Amino acid sequence: QVQLVESGGGLVQAGGSLRLSCAASGRTFSSYSMGWFRQTPGKEREFVAAISSIGGSAGITYYTDSVKGRFTISRDNPKKTLYLQMNSLKPEDTAAYYCAARFGGAKMTRNEYAYWGQGTQVTVSS
Repeated sequence: QVQLVESGGGLVQAGGSLRLSCAASGRTFSSYSMGWFRQTPGKEREFVAAISSIGGSAGITYYTDSVKGRFTISRDNPKKTLYLQMNSLKPEDTAAYYCAARFGGAKMTRNEYAYWGQGTQVTVSS
């Protein structure tokens, strides 16, 4: 199993940047593919970005169209930490952001992820 704790959220003006972190417990972090999702009140949790685990497809990244070119997902396996660098933030990026883990390849569907953090709030003011 893996436990996840997000940090780095906050209030930022439009056009600004934030870096989210997700600290993982357990000894096999590098074996998990990781994802970031976000959710606003009354809406379903949506995919933001994912990064594959080690192996033949290690480090392959995936993004939803609305964040391509602005957000970057990365991982530091020795530190057991996942990151989401968010640049050129827009008010529509306001949401609670969650990191998630799954054993196997990266997926863009929330139901494919077995482990979730508690979330960190990002608020972008206009």
